[in-house]
Amino acid sequence: MTRSGQEYIESLRDGREVWIDGERVKDVTAHPAFRNTAASIAGLYDLAHDSAHSAELTHEGVHRAYLIPRSHQDLVARRTAYKVWAEASYGFLGRTPDYMAGGAAGFAAAPQLFTTDTFDGAANVLAYHRRLAQGDLYPAFTITNPQTDRTRSASEQEEDDLVVRVVAEKDGGIVVRGAKMIGTAAVFGNEVIVGTIEPLAPQDIDHALTFSLPIDTPGLKFISRTSYEAGARSVFDNPLSSRFDENDALLICEDVFVPWENVLTYRNVDAGFGMWWKTPAYVNFVHQAATRFWTKLEFLTGIAILITRANNTFDLPPVTQAIGRLMGKVAQAKAFVLAAEVCCEEVDGGRGGVMPGKDISYAQRIMAGELYPQALQEIRTLAGGGLIQLPASAQDLLHPEIGPLVAKYIRSPGHSAEERIKLLKLAWDALGSEFAGRHEQYERFYHGAPHVYLTQQAWEGDTDACVRLARHCLDGYSLGRAARA
Repeated sequence: MTRSGQEYIESLRDGREVWIDGERVKDVTAHPAFRNTAASIAGLYDLAHDSAHSAELTHEGVHRAYLIPRSHQDLVARRTAYKVWAEASYGFLGRTPDYMAGGAAGFAAAPQLFTTDTFDGAANVLAYHRRLAQGDLYPAFTITNPQTDRTRSASEQEEDDLVVRVVAEKDGGIVVRGAKMIGTAAVFGNEVIVGTIEPLAPQDIDHALTFSLPIDTPGLKFISRTSYEAGARSVFDNPLSSRFDENDALLICEDVFVPWENVLTYRNVDAGFGMWWKTPAYVNFVHQAATRFWTKLEFLTGIAILITRANNTFDLPPVTQAIGRLMGKVAQAKAFVLAAEVCCEEVDGGRGGVMPGKDISYAQRIMAGELYPQALQEIRTLAGGGLIQLPASAQDLLHPEIGPLVAKYIRSPGHSAEERIKLLKLAWDALGSEFAGRHEQYERFYHGAPHVYLTQQAWEGDTDACVRLARHCLDGYSLGRAARA
């Protein structure tokens, strides 16, 4: 049975070590930097636990993201579940529990890849997947090395523990020390998986490990970035950042003990890299992210339409064309999701079920990173100066002296000042606030840097098919035919 939202909230009150603004947070569910977002995530759990959407979100008491799809229909069912949760946050909560749940299902679909000559993690991977699914846990991850000296490998940094590494082995497990960055939503998770998605050099053997631990494990520290939720004035003034700031945190391990049963890969550079790319884990990530991205574009385009109607410009030909471009972008985002499902591929000859088509999934990363800034620019142009000249807060509308002036001068035909300000504050939070800036940067690098995913597309795509078609044309004529033309 899936957890209720209240059960999820209670699970966060475990003494985890989270820091922000020089303060150790006693309870993330009560702290003004985190409490509203925690409540929003609890709302997702309630949707799965007991709502009209429970059947879409779960199957036999397990969230669909944890299930290993066996057919195209299973992929469609999983995407339907992704869409329900994405719509609940309008696409602004990216690393919800279903994201890493899909990754865990990807590991479990190909456990044999975790058996190596240095460590056999196959049983641990299956137990990891089972523990998360049966407990309906929120798995987070930190799999990016800190940006210290990018010209050196992990083992060649100025200090040997800047990147998480093994410092000792014991009978019951290992001791690790070091850091990982961009633990998105990690402070809201139940377990965190620590690993490296980027390739490591052969000499980085001490850093080549992957493990998962409860968030409250002694020695685990999470240092939060600025909280946009904490800076929000109210839901009226900051409707997105006040409720959907999933946060990003730096994870630091200070001589943390990891039991052997929690270790997935160990002292093996190829296994630590291949677990993401040679199992369905990464394309499962993209399946969830692409569904969320499609939903987010729907939401942003909806804002654009509402603004142009409020400004009485919707029917002007240039504006209608701009809306058409945005609707085209929505259709592109949707098409990538549906196409990846239709072009699904067997995993391990079908023994591991199916996964979305890899080449289309990888191509979605390119599209999303380039398209999102374009969509924002289009909507900003449609909104114009109205986004800038807004009252500081809802209090101006409520003030007995200032309120009537605001009502008189900040309105439009058929829209009261309150309605117009409410709409434009929503638009600003999505387009121009610090929260919005984080999202634009995040969408650009959601699946890695362009030099990584563009190169990977060239490697993974069917370049031979492209060359064959061009070669077939070249082979169809010769210099001799030119003389006869």
